[in-house]
Amino acid sequence: MTPVALTIAGSDSSGGAGIQADLKSFAALGVYGASAITALTAQNTTGVSGIHPVPASFVTAQIDAVFSDLEVGAVKIGMVAQADTIAVIADGLRRWAPRHVVLDPVMVATSGDRLLAAEAVDALKVLLFPLASLITPNLPEAAALLNEPVASSEADVERQGKRLLAMGCRAVLVKGGHGHGAESIDYLIDAEHSIALAAPRIATANTHGTGCSLSSAIAAGLAKGESMETSVRNAKAWITQAIAEADRFAVGHGHGPVHHFHKYY
Repeated sequence: MTPVALTIAGSDSSGGAGIQADLKSFAALGVYGASAITALTAQNTTGVSGIHPVPASFVTAQIDAVFSDLEVGAVKIGMVAQADTIAVIADGLRRWAPRHVVLDPVMVATSGDRLLAAEAVDALKVLLFPLASLITPNLPEAAALLNEPVASSEADVERQGKRLLAMGCRAVLVKGGHGHGAESIDYLIDAEHSIALAAPRIATANTHGTGCSLSSAIAAGLAKGESMETSVRNAKAWITQAIAEADRFAVGHGHGPVHHFHKYY
């Protein structure tokens, strides 16, 4: 069977993040991508100027249309925007029971614009975390989800990861891209292990869509039958190269996109 992954997320009109980045990531890694759009955004590399949520009932219609026809191997969830959307996504996941769910708790865009309503954060934790195979917060998101300061040591990262794990997900990937030092270190934490995954920190302003693309790359690996650790390791290597090649692009005047198709051109 052709490996299929479904992204449930918002649309980025500039093409660098959201649904567009997810589909590019799936394609770059040899996976057929389907989508259910939760919100339209008017945005570019400098910021978000508008958000138009898709009615929750139509999010349901998209999810059901995909699952009723396609053999979905993994689901990636990104921008969910509002509480009623979160509720119908949770209902859809329980109804269709996909084997793998990668949840990227998108709260703030690279530009600093808020993408998740403050009142929806609790719904995200209560309704979606227990259905997730993996959640992928960056350091500020992990802190915000726990109402704590941003972790500044490996011990703090592991402690926050364990607290997030206790909310019901099967594994947590705390991403270190917002940290400091010569290496960007992500921590994959589950009930039994904590694995540090290091890569060189790359000096570039072109990081738009990095988080979306990494979580989608993990979902792509899971859809192809890889283990969680293998999927995370392969996705980390791929996104690191996509960031390293990002300056070959000249797109926009702000935080430009990563190079999803660096293997091909």
